[in-house]
Order: sequence, then structure tokens, then C-alpha cells
Amino acid sequence: MSSRKKPFAIGEYYHVFNRGVDRRDVFMDNEDFERFLRSMREFNNKEPMGGLHMHEFRDRLIREIGQLDPLVNIICYCLNPNHFHMVFEQVAERGVEKFMHRLGTGHTKYFNVRHKRVGSLFQGKFQSVHIDSDEYLLHVSAYVNLNYRVHRLRSKASKSSWDEYIRGLKDSHKDAVCTKDVILGQFQNPLEYRRYAERNLPLIQERKDLARLLF
Repeated sequence: MSSRKKPFAIGEYYHVFNRGVDRRDVFMDNEDFERFLRSMREFNNKEPMGGLHMHEFRDRLIREIGQLDPLVNIICYCLNPNHFHMVFEQVAERGVEKFMHRLGTGHTKYFNVRHKRVGSLFQGKFQSVHIDSDEYLLHVSAYVNLNYRVHRLRSKASKSSWDEYIRGLKDSHKDAVCTKDVILGQFQNPLEYRRYAERNLPLIQERKDLARLLF
């Protein structure tokens, strides 16, 4: 892996993450989570279709003509109360930057109105790490899909793509967000991937706890 110093490149994979300013919560309840997930589906398009009131119209278009023209392929995600993790494949020029700008701006405006606050919501610009090997892509997918368990959170206190991977929501399903073939295609079935991810979870937690002690 390597920290991003070069521009995002088409066809490359990136681990993207950010947290609330002063480590504050950016998702207060299920409505906040669901709004962000809707934004992830709606804003991932080269030609944005307006606000989220266009969501149902967009869903009809997808059913009729297939996937719209995305900025990124979302491989996996986890939304925790005060931060999030995502893995993207960039598929359009400056796709990661455009998508993250829309997500950050849109969620901040929505959150500030709903929760009666003003000012920045996220701690500066999002962070990213270039995923430069298949081995690391698999490792990061486990880390992100199970991130709520890495932080020892209850599943209801978080939203992740773990269920989408394990329960097998099809890509055409209206609630599906992820492009999963690049991960699941390396396993015989979702159960085998589940075993891989959960087998790696103790080591991931150990590394996280050690980093906390050291820094």
C-alpha cells in the first residue's frame, strides 16, 4: 500500500476515509445513515440528476436501461457514528474527488439543517490510500466490511456492506451499493469470503489496539 501522492488513476483502487470535525458524530441515527446511503447511490453518476427527490426516477432508469455512468465502483463501505471507510475503483476522470465532494457537501448541508447546526462537519478533506496489490485489496475489504466489529460497535450502531456481501443482494437490487465481483470472484462462494474475513478480524483488531497504545 502507499499514501496518495499522485492523482487518482482510472482502474486503480483506493481506501477512502474521513471523520467528524473534533471527532464528533456525523451520523446521529438511522435516518442519517439512510440519507448518506441514498446519496452514495444518487451522486455516483457523471451527470447528477438533481437532489435526492429524483431518487425514485433514477431507480426506474436503472431498471429500464441498466447502470448509469458512474464516477467510481464502490467496492465496500462502513459508516460508523463519527467516521466512515470506503473502497473505490475509479472509473471516470477525477471520479473519486468529484464523488467525495458531492457526498461531503450534500451530507453537511442536510445534517446542519436537520440537526440545527452550522459550520464544517468533517475533519478537512477526506484521506485516501492507494491499494496497490490484490492481497491488500482483500485485506482492506475485510477491514472495511467488518469495521464496526474492529471498533467493537453494535451492528445497529453502524451500516456496512457486510450484509450485501454475505446475504448476496444482487447488483440490480434497489438497495445494493457495491460492485462485489472483484472480491467475491476470488472465492467459491460468499461463505468462503466470510470465513476469510472473520479469520483475519482478530489480527486486524490486534493491530488497531497496538497502534492506539503506541500513538
